[in-house]
Amino acid sequence: MALGKWIGGILGWVVTGGSPLGIIAGFFIGKLFDSDEATTTFGNGIYSEQDTLTGNRNSFLFSLLVMASYIIKADGKIMHSEMELVRQWLRQNFGEQAVQQGDQILRRLFEESKQRGEDNYRELIRQSCGQIAQNMDHSERLQLLSFLVMIAQADGHVDTTEVVALKEVAQWMRVDPREIDALLHMEGDTLDDAYQVLGVSPDATDDELRRAYRRLALEHHPDRVAKLGDDVRKAAEKKFQEINAAKERIWKARGL
Repeated sequence: MALGKWIGGILGWVVTGGSPLGIIAGFFIGKLFDSDEATTTFGNGIYSEQDTLTGNRNSFLFSLLVMASYIIKADGKIMHSEMELVRQWLRQNFGEQAVQQGDQILRRLFEESKQRGEDNYRELIRQSCGQIAQNMDHSERLQLLSFLVMIAQADGHVDTTEVVALKEVAQWMRVDPREIDALLHMEGDTLDDAYQVLGVSPDATDDELRRAYRRLALEHHPDRVAKLGDDVRKAAEKKFQEINAAKERIWKARGL
């Protein structure tokens, strides 16, 4: 499916008059898509339950592209590997036309960042994060952050400026910035990585470890993001497996 179709459908809570994401979405709808799609986007305000689910998913995906523009440029460079990760994801889920339109959206956002200046664009992202925090539950925000971490890791190196940007976005979304440290260590295979994933120190008690694991298992369970689509749920399943693998490394080391 083309990107124009999922944005040309119902954007859910993104399409809110005067909101940061609504302003951005309105610009792209006007520039990239024909009037029929734009009309479908705003519709008549009467939506079915399926429309609402589609709107939530599309809002999540659009928000991801907007946040990706901030993370990709955080180190002052637009890396091919990071752009390619976004392209591959769009290609797998929406088709080749979506790749072209996704590129247009990201490059227009890069240009907007340049025109507004670093501080003004940062403020736009901060306001957009506030809108996301109001409309996505905690598990959905964690999954969005997980995708952003994957983008930052795409070139094999996460610069300190990218870590700062990721933690800024987390804080603006009302998520503990320490969650970024956990996400950055998800694919690690050392015992230290495992403790980072669970968000506890190596001298934590066994009870503290169990509580930390239960909290993570609840927050990151794939069922919590199932309404956002199979691709998002599959990504959450992989992350859930990594959390369990970290738990098993620690449990084995402690003989639990």
